[in-house]
Amino acid sequence: MLDIDTSKERLSQSLAQIHQASKDLEEASPQDIIRYAHDLLGEGLTVTCSFSDAVLAHVASSAVPGIEIVLLDTQFLFAETHWFALELRNKFNLNLRVLEPLVQSENLWQTNLEGCCAARKVEPLQRLLSEKTGWVTGVRRADTPSRNTTPVITYDIVRNVIKVNPLAAMSDDDISLYERIHELPEHPLVDKGYSSIGCWPCTRPVGSDEDKRSGRWAGQDKIECGLHV
Repeated sequence: MLDIDTSKERLSQSLAQIHQASKDLEEASPQDIIRYAHDLLGEGLTVTCSFSDAVLAHVASSAVPGIEIVLLDTQFLFAETHWFALELRNKFNLNLRVLEPLVQSENLWQTNLEGCCAARKVEPLQRLLSEKTGWVTGVRRADTPSRNTTPVITYDIVRNVIKVNPLAAMSDDDISLYERIHELPEHPLVDKGYSSIGCWPCTRPVGSDEDKRSGRWAGQDKIECGLHV
C-alpha cells in the first residue's frame, strides 16, 4: 500500500500518491478497489448510492460487509426508490443511513433547479463528507461524455476527501452482466422506461433511441446535479 497521509488536514499533500494508486488499481475489480480504500481509510470511508440499481450497494457490501451506505434523500425521490433501497437493505443486510436535507418545504425545482440541487443534494453531501476522508460513488465513464475520463481514485478538492469510483471502467454491458451473475433485483421504474433515476420532478422516461440520461432535467441546460463536478 502506498504511503498516503489520510488525515483530513494533510490529504491534499498526497496527490501524487493518490494518482499512482489510481493507476495501480485501473485493472482491479470493483470489490478490490473498495477493499483498498477501506484498508486505507477505515471508518473514514462512506458510500453514497442513488439506488437507481443495485450494483454499487452489492459491490460495496460484499467487499466490506457493514460498510456505511448512504442514501441522500432529497425528499423528492420516487416512492419506488425508497422501496428499492429498503428491499436491498433487507436482502443484503446493508448498513444503510438515510440523510435528509435541512430544507423541508421549499419548491425550488419549480423556479431554480441549481438552487434545488444545491439545497437537497450538495449541502447534505457536504455535511456528510465533512466528517469523512473517503467517498465511494457509482460514477462510470460510460455515463456521459463529461465523465469519460473518470479516474478510479482521485482527490476531491471541493470536499477534501479521497473520491473512489470503483465502477468507473464498467460499461453498460458489464453492469448488466454483473446484475445477471449475482441475480440482482431491478429498480421497478426501469421497465417503465426510466434509464437514469433521480428526483420525480426532474426525471422522465426515455425512448429506445435516446441517450440514457436524457430523461434527467429534460429541456434544461443541465446535465449534473452538482455532486460530481
